[in-house]
Amino acid sequence: MEPMLIYPVGSTPACNSAAQILESAGIPAIDHPSPEVTHLLLDIPSLAPDGSLRGGGSIAQTLAMLPQDITIIGGNLTHPVLDGYKTMDLLQDPGYLAENAAITADCALRVAGKELPVVFAGCPVLVIGWGRIGKCLGQLLKALGAQVTIAARRRTDRAALRSLGYAAVDTSCLQDVLPKFRLIFNTAPEMLLPKEALLFCRDCVKIDLASSPGMEGSGVIWARGLPGKLAPESSGRLIAKTIMNIVWEGML
Repeated sequence: MEPMLIYPVGSTPACNSAAQILESAGIPAIDHPSPEVTHLLLDIPSLAPDGSLRGGGSIAQTLAMLPQDITIIGGNLTHPVLDGYKTMDLLQDPGYLAENAAITADCALRVAGKELPVVFAGCPVLVIGWGRIGKCLGQLLKALGAQVTIAARRRTDRAALRSLGYAAVDTSCLQDVLPKFRLIFNTAPEMLLPKEALLFCRDCVKIDLASSPGMEGSGVIWARGLPGKLAPESSGRLIAKTIMNIVWEGML
């Protein structure tokens, strides 16, 4: 493996934790720009829509102080300011996405547990979406004894869900079933429950985990970026492990 020197500029505890774990694995980090830097470690996701760093500051100014041949590590690294640089986009890595979904689901239950006046066992719960996070949430909730209904768009998914022991509902029919739930998780990145629909959902905790809003209204809890906020050490460990896996695979 070629020598590596990481410059972590991320603002989150998860980024700091990742740098520490990498150092303990023999990959050194530095706290200032240097001509010897080989990898720039950013938060995940990394950039605001205007191209600035997620935690504030200019990515262009940061890059100007570093060698042109560095590799930029982060998430959603598609901004034009990064054209011409080598990138390691963890949000394009299937292994990272799968494990991050599991951490997200665990954190989502922590958020829900603080809001619910009942235990999960026997609680009627709706999970909207059958993607990575939806699958993890369904498994965790079912293990806790919750009455889990999954909302999925595709008929084949709903059939598979019923064979797995879940109740299933079409996402186009949500308003008809909302009143019976005490907890709703949305993982679908599209507006499926406008505030008018949620008027039918009383005494219900509503948590939106999607990257784009799927529910709206004053009672909705916007819960994005949970791994970095509630489990920064686990999140940092996953970042570090993914980086090491990608670097190792590059040696093969």
